[in-house]
Amino acid sequence: MVGYCLRGRNSAIFDPAVGRGAFFRAAKTVGRELGKTIALMGTEIHANALQEARLAGLSARDLRQVQLRDFVLDPPPGPFESVVANPPYIRHHRLSRETKVKLRALGEGLLGRPLDGRAGIHIYFLLRALTRLMPRRGRLAFILPADTCEGVFAPMLWAWVTERFRLDAVVSFDERASPFPGVDTNALVFLMRRSAPQKSFLWARCAEAGTPEFKRWVLSDFERLPGSTMAVCERDLAEGLATGLSRAPMTKPIAGPRLSDLASVVRGIATGANRYFVLTRDQVERLELPARFLVRAIGRTRDVATEEITKTLLSALDAAGRPTFLLSPDGRPEDLFPAQVRGYLEWGERQGLPQRPLIASRKPWYKMETRRIPPFLFAYLGRRNARFIRNRAGVVPLTGFLCVYPRRQGPAFEEKLWAILRDPRTVANLNLVGKSYGSGCIKVEPRALERLPLPREVVDEVGIAALDRVAPLNHPDQHHHDRHDEEDVDEPSHRVRRNHPEQPHDQQDHEYGP
Repeated sequence: MVGYCLRGRNSAIFDPAVGRGAFFRAAKTVGRELGKTIALMGTEIHANALQEARLAGLSARDLRQVQLRDFVLDPPPGPFESVVANPPYIRHHRLSRETKVKLRALGEGLLGRPLDGRAGIHIYFLLRALTRLMPRRGRLAFILPADTCEGVFAPMLWAWVTERFRLDAVVSFDERASPFPGVDTNALVFLMRRSAPQKSFLWARCAEAGTPEFKRWVLSDFERLPGSTMAVCERDLAEGLATGLSRAPMTKPIAGPRLSDLASVVRGIATGANRYFVLTRDQVERLELPARFLVRAIGRTRDVATEEITKTLLSALDAAGRPTFLLSPDGRPEDLFPAQVRGYLEWGERQGLPQRPLIASRKPWYKMETRRIPPFLFAYLGRRNARFIRNRAGVVPLTGFLCVYPRRQGPAFEEKLWAILRDPRTVANLNLVGKSYGSGCIKVEPRALERLPLPREVVDEVGIAALDRVAPLNHPDQHHHDRHDEEDVDEPSHRVRRNHPEQPHDQQDHEYGP
Protein backbone atom coordinates (compact mmCIF):
# COMPACT_ATOMS: atom_id res chain seq x y z
CA MET A 1 0.00 0.00 0.00
CA VAL A 2 2.80 2.40 0.90
CA GLY A 3 4.71 1.41 -2.22
CA TYR A 4 1.76 2.41 -4.36
CA CYS A 5 1.53 5.79 -2.66
CA LEU A 6 5.25 6.52 -3.14
CA ARG A 7 5.31 5.94 -6.88
CA GLY A 8 6.68 8.70 -9.13
CA ARG A 9 7.71 11.94 -7.44
CA ASN A 10 5.78 11.29 -4.24
CA SER A 11 7.97 11.32 -1.16
CA ALA A 12 5.46 11.88 1.66
CA ILE A 13 2.65 9.89 3.18
CA PHE A 14 -0.20 10.95 5.43
CA ASP A 15 -1.88 8.45 7.75
CA PRO A 16 -5.17 9.75 9.22
CA ALA A 17 -5.25 7.06 11.94
CA VAL A 18 -1.60 6.48 12.86
CA GLY A 19 -2.18 4.04 15.73
CA ARG A 20 0.94 1.95 16.32
CA GLY A 21 2.50 3.38 13.17
CA ALA A 22 2.53 0.32 10.88
CA PHE A 23 2.40 2.47 7.74
CA PHE A 24 5.13 4.78 9.02
CA ARG A 25 7.42 1.83 9.59
CA ALA A 26 6.59 0.49 6.12
CA ALA A 27 7.30 3.92 4.59
CA LYS A 28 10.77 4.00 6.12
CA THR A 29 11.48 0.57 4.61
CA VAL A 30 10.12 1.46 1.16
CA GLY A 31 11.95 4.79 1.26
CA ARG A 32 15.26 3.02 1.77
CA GLU A 33 14.48 0.65 -1.10
CA LEU A 34 13.62 3.56 -3.42
CA GLY A 35 16.45 5.80 -2.21
CA LYS A 36 14.03 8.42 -0.92
CA THR A 37 13.68 10.26 2.36
CA ILE A 38 10.01 9.97 3.23
CA ALA A 39 8.09 12.67 5.10
CA LEU A 40 5.75 11.11 7.66
CA MET A 41 2.55 13.00 8.53
CA GLY A 42 -0.72 12.04 10.13
CA THR A 43 -3.40 12.45 12.73
CA GLU A 44 -4.43 10.41 15.73
CA ILE A 45 -7.04 11.02 18.42
CA HIS A 46 -5.47 8.80 21.10
CA ALA A 47 -2.18 9.98 22.60
CA ASN A 48 -1.59 6.54 24.13
CA ALA A 49 -1.62 5.04 20.63
CA LEU A 50 1.43 7.15 19.79
CA GLN A 51 3.14 5.82 22.89
CA GLU A 52 2.55 2.34 21.48
CA ALA A 53 4.04 3.52 18.19
CA ARG A 54 7.19 4.53 20.07
CA LEU A 55 7.35 1.08 21.66
CA ALA A 56 6.91 -0.47 18.21
CA GLY A 57 10.09 1.20 16.97
CA LEU A 58 9.22 4.72 15.81
CA SER A 59 11.17 7.69 17.13
CA ALA A 60 9.96 11.05 18.34
CA ARG A 61 11.36 12.47 15.09
CA ASP A 62 9.22 10.02 13.09
CA LEU A 63 6.11 11.21 14.92
CA ARG A 64 6.78 14.92 15.11
CA GLN A 65 4.34 15.73 12.27
CA VAL A 66 1.47 13.74 13.78
CA GLN A 67 -1.31 15.94 15.12
CA LEU A 68 -3.71 14.92 17.87
CA ARG A 69 -6.99 15.72 16.14
CA ASP A 70 -10.07 14.12 14.61
CA PHE A 71 -9.30 13.60 10.92
CA VAL A 72 -12.95 13.26 9.88
CA LEU A 73 -14.56 16.09 11.84
CA ASP A 74 -11.50 18.36 12.26
CA PRO A 75 -9.22 17.57 9.32
CA PRO A 76 -5.91 19.27 8.55
CA PRO A 77 -6.07 21.40 5.40
CA GLY A 78 -3.83 19.39 3.05
CA PRO A 79 -3.52 18.67 0.22
CA PHE A 80 -1.40 15.54 0.59
CA GLU A 81 0.65 13.66 -1.95
CA SER A 82 -0.63 10.39 -0.63
CA VAL A 83 -2.95 9.08 2.05
CA VAL A 84 -2.60 5.52 3.36
CA ALA A 85 -4.83 4.11 6.07
CA ASN A 86 -6.45 1.27 7.91
CA PRO A 87 -9.20 3.47 9.38
CA PRO A 88 -10.97 2.57 12.60
CA TYR A 89 -14.12 0.54 12.13
CA ILE A 90 -16.85 1.86 14.41
CA ARG A 91 -20.34 0.72 13.58
CA HIS A 92 -23.12 3.27 13.47
CA HIS A 93 -24.63 1.85 16.70
CA ARG A 94 -21.56 3.04 18.61
CA LEU A 95 -21.56 6.63 17.36
CA SER A 96 -23.12 9.42 19.39
CA ARG A 97 -26.12 11.28 18.04
CA GLU A 98 -24.04 14.44 17.75
CA THR A 99 -21.39 12.63 15.71
CA LYS A 100 -24.03 11.10 13.44
CA VAL A 101 -25.46 14.54 12.72
CA LYS A 102 -22.03 15.85 11.75
CA LEU A 103 -21.27 12.83 9.58
CA ARG A 104 -24.62 13.16 7.85
CA ALA A 105 -23.82 16.78 7.03
CA LEU A 106 -20.39 15.78 5.71
CA GLY A 107 -21.85 13.13 3.43
CA GLU A 108 -24.58 15.42 2.17
CA GLY A 109 -22.09 18.22 1.51
CA LEU A 110 -19.92 15.97 -0.65
CA LEU A 111 -22.41 13.65 -2.34
CA GLY A 112 -25.36 15.98 -2.63
CA ARG A 113 -27.49 13.84 -0.32
CA PRO A 114 -26.71 12.09 2.94
CA LEU A 115 -25.40 8.58 3.10
CA ASP A 116 -27.50 5.94 4.76
CA GLY A 117 -27.22 6.19 8.53
CA ARG A 118 -25.71 2.71 8.75
CA ALA A 119 -22.47 3.77 7.05
CA GLY A 120 -19.64 3.27 9.54
CA ILE A 121 -17.06 5.93 10.28
CA HIS A 122 -14.52 4.22 7.99
CA ILE A 123 -16.64 5.39 5.04
CA TYR A 124 -16.19 9.00 6.14
CA PHE A 125 -12.45 8.49 6.54
CA LEU A 126 -12.39 7.47 2.88
CA LEU A 127 -14.45 10.45 1.73
CA ARG A 128 -12.43 12.95 3.75
CA ALA A 129 -9.13 11.45 2.56
CA LEU A 130 -10.12 11.60 -1.11
CA THR A 131 -10.93 15.29 -0.79
CA ARG A 132 -7.51 15.94 0.76
CA LEU A 133 -5.53 14.40 -2.12
CA MET A 134 -3.26 16.61 -4.20
CA PRO A 135 -4.69 17.19 -7.70
CA ARG A 136 -3.18 15.14 -10.54
CA ARG A 137 -0.59 13.26 -8.45
CA GLY A 138 -2.38 12.45 -5.21
CA ARG A 139 -2.61 8.73 -4.41
CA LEU A 140 -4.67 6.85 -1.85
CA ALA A 141 -4.34 3.32 -0.44
CA PHE A 142 -6.99 2.19 2.04
CA ILE A 143 -7.72 -1.18 3.58
CA LEU A 144 -11.44 -1.45 4.26
CA PRO A 145 -14.06 -4.10 5.07
CA ALA A 146 -16.16 -5.51 2.27
CA ASP A 147 -19.28 -3.73 3.55
CA THR A 148 -17.79 -0.62 1.94
CA CYS A 149 -18.91 -2.19 -1.36
CA GLU A 150 -21.92 -4.18 -0.13
CA GLY A 151 -23.88 -1.91 2.19
CA VAL A 152 -27.07 -0.17 1.13
CA PHE A 153 -25.05 3.04 0.75
CA ALA A 154 -22.49 1.44 -1.62
CA PRO A 155 -24.03 2.31 -5.03
CA MET A 156 -24.25 6.02 -4.26
CA LEU A 157 -20.81 6.07 -2.62
CA TRP A 158 -18.96 4.37 -5.46
CA ALA A 159 -20.78 6.26 -8.18
CA TRP A 160 -19.50 9.46 -6.57
CA VAL A 161 -15.97 8.12 -6.09
CA THR A 162 -15.48 6.66 -9.56
CA GLU A 163 -16.88 9.73 -11.30
CA ARG A 164 -14.18 11.89 -9.67
CA PHE A 165 -11.20 9.64 -9.00
CA ARG A 166 -9.32 6.94 -10.84
CA LEU A 167 -9.70 3.48 -9.37
CA ASP A 168 -6.50 1.66 -10.22
CA ALA A 169 -6.99 -1.61 -8.37
CA VAL A 170 -8.99 -3.54 -5.78
CA VAL A 171 -7.16 -6.35 -3.99
CA SER A 172 -9.10 -9.13 -2.23
CA PHE A 173 -7.82 -12.02 -0.12
CA ASP A 174 -8.50 -15.72 0.25
CA GLU A 175 -9.35 -16.79 3.78
CA ARG A 176 -5.85 -18.20 4.33
CA ALA A 177 -4.32 -14.92 3.12
CA SER A 178 -6.42 -12.61 5.32
CA PRO A 179 -4.61 -9.51 6.61
CA PHE A 180 -6.47 -10.10 9.90
CA PRO A 181 -6.06 -13.82 10.65
CA GLY A 182 -8.66 -15.28 12.95
CA VAL A 183 -10.99 -12.28 12.65
CA ASP A 184 -14.28 -12.35 10.73
CA THR A 185 -13.16 -9.60 8.40
CA ASN A 186 -13.31 -9.69 4.62
CA ALA A 187 -10.71 -7.01 3.97
CA LEU A 188 -10.07 -5.26 0.66
CA VAL A 189 -7.28 -2.93 -0.41
CA PHE A 190 -8.31 0.02 -2.60
CA LEU A 191 -5.70 1.83 -4.67
CA MET A 192 -6.87 5.13 -6.15
CA ARG A 193 -5.49 8.40 -7.41
CA ARG A 194 -6.77 11.92 -7.98
CA SER A 195 -6.73 11.92 -11.76
CA ALA A 196 -9.14 11.39 -14.62
CA PRO A 197 -11.41 8.37 -14.08
CA GLN A 198 -11.05 5.38 -16.39
CA LYS A 199 -13.56 2.76 -17.54
CA SER A 200 -11.65 -0.26 -16.24
CA PHE A 201 -9.67 -1.29 -13.18
CA LEU A 202 -7.57 -4.21 -12.00
CA TRP A 203 -9.05 -6.76 -9.62
CA ALA A 204 -6.66 -9.05 -7.78
CA ARG A 205 -7.00 -12.00 -5.43
CA CYS A 206 -4.20 -12.90 -3.00
CA ALA A 207 -3.95 -16.58 -2.19
CA GLU A 208 -1.00 -16.39 0.20
CA ALA A 209 -0.45 -14.23 3.26
CA GLY A 210 2.46 -11.81 2.98
CA THR A 211 3.20 -12.72 -0.62
CA PRO A 212 6.05 -10.57 -2.05
CA GLU A 213 4.30 -10.71 -5.42
CA PHE A 214 1.77 -8.15 -4.21
CA LYS A 215 4.52 -5.63 -3.50
CA ARG A 216 6.44 -6.33 -6.72
CA TRP A 217 3.25 -6.02 -8.77
CA VAL A 218 2.36 -2.65 -7.23
CA LEU A 219 5.90 -1.23 -7.41
CA SER A 220 6.04 -2.11 -11.11
CA ASP A 221 3.01 0.14 -11.58
CA PHE A 222 0.98 -3.03 -12.27
CA GLU A 223 3.07 -3.97 -15.31
CA ARG A 224 4.78 -7.03 -13.82
CA LEU A 225 2.46 -10.02 -13.83
CA PRO A 226 2.38 -11.77 -10.46
CA GLY A 227 2.98 -15.47 -10.06
CA SER A 228 0.92 -18.25 -8.57
CA THR A 229 0.06 -16.52 -5.28
CA MET A 230 -1.96 -13.75 -6.95
CA ALA A 231 -4.56 -13.72 -9.69
CA VAL A 232 -5.17 -10.45 -11.53
CA CYS A 233 -7.72 -9.52 -14.16
CA GLU A 234 -8.88 -6.31 -15.81
CA ARG A 235 -12.53 -5.51 -15.17
CA ASP A 236 -14.99 -3.15 -16.72
CA LEU A 237 -15.84 -0.51 -14.14
CA ALA A 238 -19.57 -0.65 -14.85
CA GLU A 239 -19.57 -4.43 -14.34
CA GLY A 240 -17.54 -4.10 -11.14
CA LEU A 241 -19.92 -1.55 -9.68
CA ALA A 242 -22.96 -3.62 -10.64
CA THR A 243 -21.55 -6.90 -9.31
CA GLY A 244 -19.80 -5.37 -6.30
CA LEU A 245 -16.12 -4.51 -6.05
CA SER A 246 -15.67 -7.12 -3.32
CA ARG A 247 -17.02 -9.92 -5.52
CA ALA A 248 -15.32 -11.81 -8.33
CA PRO A 249 -16.16 -10.69 -11.87
CA MET A 250 -19.50 -11.76 -13.27
CA THR A 251 -18.81 -13.78 -16.39
CA LYS A 252 -22.35 -13.51 -17.70
CA PRO A 253 -25.42 -11.54 -16.65
CA ILE A 254 -27.91 -13.30 -14.44
CA ALA A 255 -31.29 -13.75 -16.08
CA GLY A 256 -34.38 -15.25 -14.56
CA PRO A 257 -36.61 -14.76 -11.53
CA ARG A 258 -35.63 -13.32 -8.20
CA LEU A 259 -36.88 -14.53 -4.84
CA SER A 260 -39.16 -11.49 -4.69
CA ASP A 261 -41.13 -12.98 -7.59
CA LEU A 262 -42.13 -15.91 -5.39
CA ALA A 263 -41.87 -14.70 -1.80
CA SER A 264 -41.55 -11.67 0.46
CA VAL A 265 -39.02 -11.30 3.25
CA VAL A 266 -39.37 -9.65 6.67
CA ARG A 267 -36.89 -9.62 9.52
CA GLY A 268 -37.60 -11.51 12.70
CA ILE A 269 -39.04 -10.00 15.86
CA ALA A 270 -36.93 -7.43 17.69
CA THR A 271 -37.76 -7.72 21.37
CA GLY A 272 -35.34 -5.09 22.64
CA ALA A 273 -34.42 -7.42 25.53
CA ASN A 274 -34.21 -11.11 24.70
CA ARG A 275 -33.12 -12.01 28.20
CA TYR A 276 -36.39 -10.64 29.53
CA PHE A 277 -38.93 -11.48 26.84
CA VAL A 278 -37.66 -14.90 25.69
CA LEU A 279 -38.10 -17.57 28.33
CA THR A 280 -37.36 -21.22 28.99
CA ARG A 281 -40.07 -23.74 29.76
CA ASP A 282 -38.89 -23.84 33.38
CA GLN A 283 -39.25 -20.07 33.66
CA VAL A 284 -42.72 -20.11 32.14
CA GLU A 285 -43.84 -22.78 34.60
CA ARG A 286 -42.19 -21.10 37.57
CA LEU A 287 -43.68 -17.70 36.73
CA GLU A 288 -47.06 -19.32 35.91
CA LEU A 289 -47.47 -17.17 32.81
CA PRO A 290 -50.72 -17.87 30.91
CA ALA A 291 -50.30 -19.59 27.54
CA ARG A 292 -52.35 -16.94 25.70
CA PHE A 293 -49.51 -14.44 26.25
CA LEU A 294 -46.81 -16.78 24.97
CA VAL A 295 -45.63 -17.66 21.46
CA ARG A 296 -43.22 -20.44 20.57
CA ALA A 297 -40.09 -18.81 19.22
CA ILE A 298 -36.56 -19.50 18.05
CA GLY A 299 -33.75 -17.04 18.65
CA ARG A 300 -30.31 -18.42 17.92
CA THR A 301 -29.17 -19.94 14.66
CA ARG A 302 -27.00 -22.40 16.55
CA ASP A 303 -30.17 -23.85 18.10
CA VAL A 304 -31.16 -25.07 14.63
CA ALA A 305 -28.47 -27.33 13.24
CA THR A 306 -30.80 -29.00 10.72
CA GLU A 307 -32.81 -27.69 7.78
CA GLU A 308 -36.12 -28.07 9.59
CA ILE A 309 -37.57 -26.85 12.88
CA THR A 310 -39.81 -29.56 14.30
CA LYS A 311 -41.69 -30.08 17.54
CA THR A 312 -39.11 -32.73 18.39
CA LEU A 313 -36.40 -30.09 18.10
CA LEU A 314 -38.36 -27.72 20.35
CA SER A 315 -38.69 -30.46 22.96
CA ALA A 316 -34.96 -31.07 22.83
CA LEU A 317 -34.26 -27.35 23.26
CA ASP A 318 -36.66 -27.23 26.21
CA ALA A 319 -34.87 -30.18 27.82
CA ALA A 320 -31.54 -28.39 27.30
CA GLY A 321 -32.82 -25.26 29.02
CA ARG A 322 -32.89 -23.16 25.87
CA PRO A 323 -35.47 -20.33 25.64
CA THR A 324 -38.30 -21.14 23.23
CA PHE A 325 -41.19 -19.04 24.58
CA LEU A 326 -41.70 -15.41 23.61
CA LEU A 327 -43.68 -13.30 26.05
CA SER A 328 -45.99 -11.39 23.71
CA PRO A 329 -48.24 -8.99 25.64
CA ASP A 330 -50.75 -6.93 23.72
CA GLY A 331 -51.32 -3.21 24.23
CA ARG A 332 -53.94 -3.34 26.99
CA PRO A 333 -53.34 -1.28 30.15
CA GLU A 334 -51.04 -3.02 32.57
CA ASP A 335 -53.68 -3.38 35.28
CA LEU A 336 -55.85 -5.48 32.96
CA PHE A 337 -53.32 -8.31 32.72
CA PRO A 338 -53.55 -11.35 34.99
CA ALA A 339 -51.62 -11.02 38.22
CA GLN A 340 -48.74 -13.24 37.05
CA VAL A 341 -48.13 -11.17 33.90
CA ARG A 342 -48.61 -7.91 35.79
CA GLY A 343 -46.01 -8.92 38.35
CA TYR A 344 -43.48 -9.80 35.67
CA LEU A 345 -44.06 -6.49 33.87
CA GLU A 346 -43.56 -4.62 37.13
CA TRP A 347 -40.27 -6.46 37.63
CA GLY A 348 -39.22 -5.41 34.12
CA GLU A 349 -39.99 -1.79 34.93
CA ARG A 350 -37.79 -1.99 38.03
CA GLN A 351 -34.97 -3.25 35.79
CA GLY A 352 -35.27 -0.11 33.63
CA LEU A 353 -36.50 -1.88 30.50
CA PRO A 354 -38.89 0.91 29.40
CA GLN A 355 -35.90 3.26 29.02
CA ARG A 356 -34.00 1.03 26.59
CA PRO A 357 -33.79 2.62 23.12
CA LEU A 358 -35.82 0.11 21.09
CA ILE A 359 -38.31 -0.61 23.86
CA ALA A 360 -38.84 3.08 24.56
CA SER A 361 -40.27 3.50 21.05
CA ARG A 362 -43.14 1.10 21.82
CA LYS A 363 -46.39 2.34 23.30
CA PRO A 364 -46.85 0.74 25.77
CA TRP A 365 -43.29 -0.47 26.25
CA TYR A 366 -44.25 -4.13 26.70
CA LYS A 367 -46.39 -4.47 23.55
CA MET A 368 -44.53 -7.00 21.46
CA GLU A 369 -44.06 -7.03 17.71
CA THR A 370 -46.00 -9.74 15.94
CA ARG A 371 -45.42 -11.88 12.87
CA ARG A 372 -47.50 -14.36 10.98
CA ILE A 373 -45.89 -17.76 11.36
CA PRO A 374 -43.52 -17.98 8.37
CA PRO A 375 -43.35 -21.30 6.49
CA PHE A 376 -39.64 -20.68 5.95
CA LEU A 377 -36.87 -18.98 7.89
CA PHE A 378 -33.54 -17.79 6.65
CA ALA A 379 -30.48 -17.90 8.88
CA TYR A 380 -29.02 -14.73 7.44
CA LEU A 381 -25.77 -14.54 9.37
CA GLY A 382 -23.63 -17.59 9.78
CA ARG A 383 -20.16 -18.98 9.45
CA ARG A 384 -20.45 -21.00 6.24
CA ASN A 385 -24.02 -21.90 7.14
CA ALA A 386 -26.37 -19.22 5.81
CA ARG A 387 -29.37 -21.25 4.75
CA PHE A 388 -33.13 -21.58 4.41
CA ILE A 389 -35.01 -23.54 7.08
CA ARG A 390 -38.42 -25.20 6.91
CA ASN A 391 -40.62 -24.15 9.82
CA ARG A 392 -42.69 -27.23 10.67
CA ALA A 393 -43.11 -26.34 14.34
CA GLY A 394 -45.01 -23.07 13.89
CA VAL A 395 -42.45 -20.87 15.62
CA VAL A 396 -41.84 -17.18 15.14
CA PRO A 397 -38.21 -16.11 14.76
CA LEU A 398 -36.26 -13.39 16.48
CA THR A 399 -33.76 -11.18 14.66
CA GLY A 400 -31.29 -14.02 14.15
CA PHE A 401 -33.54 -15.09 11.29
CA LEU A 402 -35.57 -13.64 8.45
CA CYS A 403 -39.17 -14.63 7.72
CA VAL A 404 -39.88 -15.86 4.19
CA TYR A 405 -43.55 -15.76 3.12
CA PRO A 406 -44.68 -17.41 -0.15
CA ARG A 407 -46.67 -15.09 -2.36
CA ARG A 408 -49.21 -17.84 -3.03
CA GLN A 409 -51.03 -19.81 -0.37
CA GLY A 410 -51.31 -23.58 -0.45
CA PRO A 411 -49.20 -26.67 0.24
CA ALA A 412 -48.38 -27.40 -3.42
CA PHE A 413 -46.80 -23.98 -4.00
CA GLU A 414 -45.03 -24.16 -0.65
CA GLU A 415 -43.47 -27.54 -1.48
CA LYS A 416 -42.19 -26.28 -4.82
CA LEU A 417 -40.77 -23.14 -3.25
CA TRP A 418 -39.02 -25.26 -0.60
CA ALA A 419 -37.45 -27.38 -3.32
CA ILE A 420 -36.00 -24.20 -4.85
CA LEU A 421 -34.82 -22.69 -1.57
CA ARG A 422 -32.97 -25.79 -0.36
CA ASP A 423 -31.26 -26.45 -3.70
CA PRO A 424 -27.46 -25.93 -3.41
CA ARG A 425 -27.49 -23.95 -6.65
CA THR A 426 -29.86 -21.43 -5.06
CA VAL A 427 -27.85 -21.25 -1.85
CA ALA A 428 -24.67 -20.65 -3.88
CA ASN A 429 -26.19 -17.43 -5.23
CA LEU A 430 -26.33 -15.93 -1.74
CA ASN A 431 -22.80 -14.68 -2.33
CA LEU A 432 -24.21 -12.40 -5.03
CA VAL A 433 -26.45 -10.46 -2.63
CA GLY A 434 -24.90 -10.88 0.82
CA LYS A 435 -22.36 -8.89 2.77
CA SER A 436 -19.19 -10.91 3.07
CA TYR A 437 -17.13 -11.32 6.21
CA GLY A 438 -14.11 -13.48 6.95
CA SER A 439 -14.09 -17.27 7.28
CA GLY A 440 -16.72 -17.66 4.59
CA CYS A 441 -19.38 -15.83 6.59
CA ILE A 442 -22.04 -13.79 4.81
CA LYS A 443 -24.92 -11.65 5.97
CA VAL A 444 -28.02 -11.11 3.86
CA GLU A 445 -30.49 -8.36 4.73
CA PRO A 446 -34.24 -8.62 3.94
CA ARG A 447 -34.29 -6.50 0.79
CA ALA A 448 -31.07 -8.10 -0.44
CA LEU A 449 -32.53 -11.58 0.05
CA GLU A 450 -35.54 -10.59 -2.05
CA ARG A 451 -33.05 -9.80 -4.84
CA LEU A 452 -31.59 -13.32 -4.66
CA PRO A 453 -31.34 -14.72 -8.21
CA LEU A 454 -33.06 -18.08 -8.55
CA PRO A 455 -31.22 -20.34 -11.01
CA ARG A 456 -33.33 -20.73 -14.10
CA GLU A 457 -32.60 -24.46 -14.33
CA VAL A 458 -33.78 -25.00 -10.74
CA VAL A 459 -37.02 -23.09 -11.32
CA ASP A 460 -37.67 -25.02 -14.52
CA GLU A 461 -36.95 -28.37 -12.87
CA VAL A 462 -39.38 -27.62 -10.05
CA GLY A 463 -42.01 -26.30 -12.43
CA ILE A 464 -43.00 -23.08 -10.73
CA ALA A 465 -43.90 -19.80 -12.39
CA ALA A 466 -43.23 -16.29 -11.14
CA LEU A 467 -46.28 -14.50 -9.83
CA ASP A 468 -47.56 -11.01 -10.36
CA ARG A 469 -46.18 -8.79 -7.62
CA VAL A 470 -48.45 -8.49 -4.62
CA ALA A 471 -47.98 -6.73 -1.32
CA PRO A 472 -46.36 -8.84 1.42
CA LEU A 473 -48.86 -10.32 3.84
CA ASN A 474 -47.63 -8.92 7.16
CA HIS A 475 -49.20 -8.48 10.52
CA PRO A 476 -50.65 -5.05 11.35
CA ASP A 477 -47.97 -4.48 13.98
CA GLN A 478 -45.18 -4.99 11.44
CA HIS A 479 -44.94 -1.32 10.48
CA HIS A 480 -43.97 -0.40 14.02
CA HIS A 481 -40.30 -1.24 13.40
CA ASP A 482 -39.98 -1.29 9.62
CA ARG A 483 -37.21 1.29 9.82
CA HIS A 484 -35.02 -1.42 11.37
CA ASP A 485 -35.53 -3.90 8.52
CA GLU A 486 -32.00 -3.48 7.19
CA GLU A 487 -30.34 -2.92 10.55
CA ASP A 488 -28.89 -5.07 13.27
CA VAL A 489 -31.40 -4.72 16.09
CA ASP A 490 -31.56 -6.21 19.55
CA GLU A 491 -27.82 -6.86 19.51
CA PRO A 492 -25.55 -7.81 22.35
CA SER A 493 -22.83 -5.34 23.18
CA HIS A 494 -19.52 -5.61 21.36
CA ARG A 495 -15.96 -4.79 22.23
CA VAL A 496 -15.01 -2.34 19.50
CA ARG A 497 -11.79 -3.22 17.72
CA ARG A 498 -9.85 -0.14 16.87
CA ASN A 499 -8.26 -0.86 13.52
CA HIS A 500 -10.17 -3.68 11.95
CA PRO A 501 -13.87 -4.45 11.61
CA GLU A 502 -15.89 -6.08 14.29
CA GLN A 503 -16.72 -9.65 13.58
CA PRO A 504 -20.37 -10.49 13.02
CA HIS A 505 -22.17 -12.12 15.87
CA ASP A 506 -24.72 -14.63 16.89
CA GLN A 507 -27.06 -13.76 19.72
CA GLN A 508 -25.39 -14.24 23.05
CA ASP A 509 -26.52 -16.64 25.74
CA HIS A 510 -29.42 -15.53 27.86
CA GLU A 511 -29.21 -14.49 31.46
CA TYR A 512 -32.56 -15.31 32.90
CA GLY A 513 -34.91 -13.18 34.95
CA PRO A 514 -36.30 -13.50 38.43
